[in-house]
Amino acid sequence: MRRRRPPLNLLLGSTLVGLVVLAALTSFVWLPHDPQRLDFTAQLAGPSVTHWFGTDHFGRDLFSRVLVGARSTLLVGAIAVGIALSLGALLGAVAGWAGGWADEVVMRLVDVLYAFPAILMALLLAAVFEPGTATAMVAIGLATVPIFARLMRSSVVALRERDYVEAGRALGARSARLLRMHVLPGAASPIVVQASLSLAVAVLAEAALSFLGLGTPPDVPSWGNMLREAQGFMVLSPWAALAPGLAIVVTVLGWSLLGDGLRDALDPTTRR
Repeated sequence: MRRRRPPLNLLLGSTLVGLVVLAALTSFVWLPHDPQRLDFTAQLAGPSVTHWFGTDHFGRDLFSRVLVGARSTLLVGAIAVGIALSLGALLGAVAGWAGGWADEVVMRLVDVLYAFPAILMALLLAAVFEPGTATAMVAIGLATVPIFARLMRSSVVALRERDYVEAGRALGARSARLLRMHVLPGAASPIVVQASLSLAVAVLAEAALSFLGLGTPPDVPSWGNMLREAQGFMVLSPWAALAPGLAIVVTVLGWSLLGDGLRDALDPTTRR
């Protein structure tokens, strides 16, 4: 049989995400300039051999800051989606498997949580705790929990009445074993796809929170901080905003294409 080619969007998404990951890893071992070094003789300079992406209003190298900013973007996105995946999958699995009043209670709590977007959640957490990276990660994670909870619940409800699950019950298998060994593996594919798509949303949310001063601290290079600092100098030099803006576009596009590609590859209904 002829081997089936992977979807084009999966290849493109993997390539773009790989470039972002490579940029973050490269920043740990090599940077062309110190991202925090001020050079007032090269303020708002355009791309050149010395500064590939130009410089900002303090003369700091934009290429080095974009590389370092990839670290915080991937870190916040990965931890935020990890929080959402863990809590959402747990709540959805319990609600879908238990049913009855437990299902109603859990899903109504999820609906209440769904009313709080990431920015509003960050404002609430910032009022109690200090704004920072941890606040952004928790806010994005909690705001994304309902998506995973609803998806996991629908998958568990669809799988719990399958013949092999009924056969397991007839043989005396415990509910925890049936859920762990037979139901959750079948619900893993849509969760993996949603995790990739949620990473794209987390990147945008992290940039927005940093832009508003609720995310990464101002002294740490991040794409949202770079956009906030560049907004007052757009007329003089657009490069300070274009560099982080394009980095966000590439990252979001990569995660979105990767999620779509995974859905095409894992969903048997889309295969020819």
